[in-house]
Amino acid sequence: MKKTTIFPVLLIITVFFSSCGYNAAIISNHNQNATEVQLNNDNFKVIDQVSGSSEVSYIFGIGGVDKRQLFENAYSDMMKKANLMNGSKAIVNVMTEEQVSGFAPFFIRRTVTVSAHVVEFTK
Repeated sequence: MKKTTIFPVLLIITVFFSSCGYNAAIISNHNQNATEVQLNNDNFKVIDQVSGSSEVSYIFGIGGVDKRQLFENAYSDMMKKANLMNGSKAIVNVMTEEQVSGFAPFFIRRTVTVSAHVVEFTK
């Protein structure tokens, strides 16, 4: 009798304390231009690491911006912090992370973070 009552209690405790979120990371080249850079010489240095973030909340599936706009807002935030205006600088190693948490379908929070390295060419 004791074994049959312990299993449902453990199952309920496990469900109650489990997390309702997931993470995903996407590593891709967001620079789709035709510029070719030779990195086989010592002609650059990594000067900074920048990141940008954007977050949206949904209540019963309503609210906020769509997923594509969320990624664009995070990327735009990162580019503002990169300060590429003076000198010959570039963004490399762009990584996009997405975290979704909450208790679906009642409340969902989606956070997108884009990070990259800033390199400066010396020669």
